[in-house]
Amino acid sequence: MSLDEVVGRLRSGMTLGIGGWGSRRKPMALVRALLRSEITDLTVVSYGGPDIGLLAAAGRISTLVTPFVTLDSIPLEPHYRAARERGAFALTELDEAMFMWGLHAAANRLPFLPVRAGLGSDVLRVNPGLRTVTSPYADGEEFVAVPALRMDAALVHLNRADRLGNGQYLGPDPYFDDLFCEAADTAYVSCEQIVGTAELSKAAGPQSLLVSRHSVTGVVETPGGAHFTSCVPDYGRDEAFQKLYATTPWPEFAQRFLSGANEHDYQRAVAAWQEEQR
Repeated sequence: MSLDEVVGRLRSGMTLGIGGWGSRRKPMALVRALLRSEITDLTVVSYGGPDIGLLAAAGRISTLVTPFVTLDSIPLEPHYRAARERGAFALTELDEAMFMWGLHAAANRLPFLPVRAGLGSDVLRVNPGLRTVTSPYADGEEFVAVPALRMDAALVHLNRADRLGNGQYLGPDPYFDDLFCEAADTAYVSCEQIVGTAELSKAAGPQSLLVSRHSVTGVVETPGGAHFTSCVPDYGRDEAFQKLYATTPWPEFAQRFLSGANEHDYQRAVAAWQEEQR
């Protein structure tokens, strides 16, 4: 598929999961394609990074479900913070482990999973809709009942994939991308390179092949598709550009880098800025 074909399958008002972690291996080209559309009123589920910053600044989010929104080397995503401080969307903030088990519950088509995470913390206070359950066995222990994080669609970015939808990460961490795909009704994988299925087994061990074709709807080959986040070992985070993003007023940043007709225009604008820095 192409980036625009993927976005053509999405719609306003849906629940959208976005893989990656903070400012690491985010499906940024798909997010930028989403910004070129008229899609809005999204419930977004994400271990948040600049994906959330972009969508929040553009006014596309109605509800955010997340344990954090960070740029990693810049602790708090500034465009997300600005949108949150002006009350631009509702927020459901979960503990990181609660979020993970919400993905597990959805991937296994369970309504919830009982977890210890969150007990004794303010997570239950700030999320009064959360419930607890008591073990039916002799221990009688109380747990938080973390609701399933079901999604209409999920977007993830990986290093390699084949045309069938098998995806491979080559960096240090899968970032739960497999759970995002399994927890969603549809899932779209962007990747640095589409290769033959046999090539996937040559690059790394089976642990790197957690994203399987049974949970993937479409694949997009988009080199540099995670920029400006990292996609190790293909490239690291573009720290200079990330700093520019974090310190530039949103209208100015959007006009220069996001007003083009396609991903090529974005990458060309980035290359022009990088040439100016030399």
